[in-house]
Amino acid sequence: MSDRPQFTSGREDGRFVDTAGFIHASLKALRPALCFDPEIPAEQFPHWRERVRDRLAELLRFPEVPPQPEPRMLWGEPRAGYELQKWECFPEPRSVVPFLVLIPEGVPRPAPAVLCFPGSSRTKEGLAGEPEESDDRHWARNAMAQRYAREGIVAIAADNPGVGELRSEVQPNRAVHPMNLLWLGRNFEGLTTWQKLPMLEWARSQPWIDPGRIAVSGHSLGAKPALNLMVLDEGIRALVFNDFTCDFRERAVAMNLELIALHQYIPDFSLWFDSPELVAACAPRRVLITEGGRTVHIERIQRAWELLGVSDNVEVHYYPRFTDPADRLHEGEPMPEGLSMEEYYEYANIDVVNHAFKHEVAVPWLARVLCAGT
Repeated sequence: MSDRPQFTSGREDGRFVDTAGFIHASLKALRPALCFDPEIPAEQFPHWRERVRDRLAELLRFPEVPPQPEPRMLWGEPRAGYELQKWECFPEPRSVVPFLVLIPEGVPRPAPAVLCFPGSSRTKEGLAGEPEESDDRHWARNAMAQRYAREGIVAIAADNPGVGELRSEVQPNRAVHPMNLLWLGRNFEGLTTWQKLPMLEWARSQPWIDPGRIAVSGHSLGAKPALNLMVLDEGIRALVFNDFTCDFRERAVAMNLELIALHQYIPDFSLWFDSPELVAACAPRRVLITEGGRTVHIERIQRAWELLGVSDNVEVHYYPRFTDPADRLHEGEPMPEGLSMEEYYEYANIDVVNHAFKHEVAVPWLARVLCAGT
């Protein structure tokens, strides 16, 4: 522990001369205004949840736009057990966003549906199991939309901004997108969530889709817009959060402000809450967390469902490597400072090489929720 670099003031008044030390100390001392209190009276929870939803909507900085054209179908082709369709939607002026729809054969109508969002640089074609050149070692596991469709769930697959069909040949470096969105008064998470809203409304408008049985499912980077949509739209039935629970402020403090991927940053976010609050704000609806995280955050999240008397509506699975509590070597320990990325992952119970869509958990769970109604 003593060998890890840590910020120290060296002054009697505890102030910092160096800028990084000042920022680190300020972030460490910050207490988000809407931090979830596990001891909150149950009758106050709905008001807290509403405040989180309203504040998130403000932070995502959705644009005000005039009415846009309805989504239109480009083509449809048969696949083994389902039809694959390609559509495009128009979230705002100057923007068009393609998406794929996998429609299972022989499913009673109206059918359940799930919006599927991939991890980082993965594509909607990969979600649909379509042939593509990919360096993803978990490509077959990550065919999320195809796996849901084969269980009788209509699956809608979308790209992340700057990836797949949304990638630019002129400026292929998608790391510049979050920075330049700031010039527009916007942010990456707001954009990726905004681009998926027309797909959700399209699904609700289809007579062959049951609007009361629509879920969202996201892996890694795609888990963020899935979570945002779940918080913002109470009509969504369930969330598959295929990532680990992460308190980003805690992570930044633990790693001495080491840069996290730029698309994770939302201006003013940490002033109000962090990712565990957003998950807790989904209660009492159905939520599945597939890759665990720090148990201290998981237990706080689970408390939201306990307050409402529906503990079974949230289900948590750790990475297989950390399923046994005895393998979580830092359970119950405070998060130290000065951690490297690899050390942080150990403290957070993250098995990086096995970060992939946990279809063996997620698919049967969502089939029970949407198809069996349990």
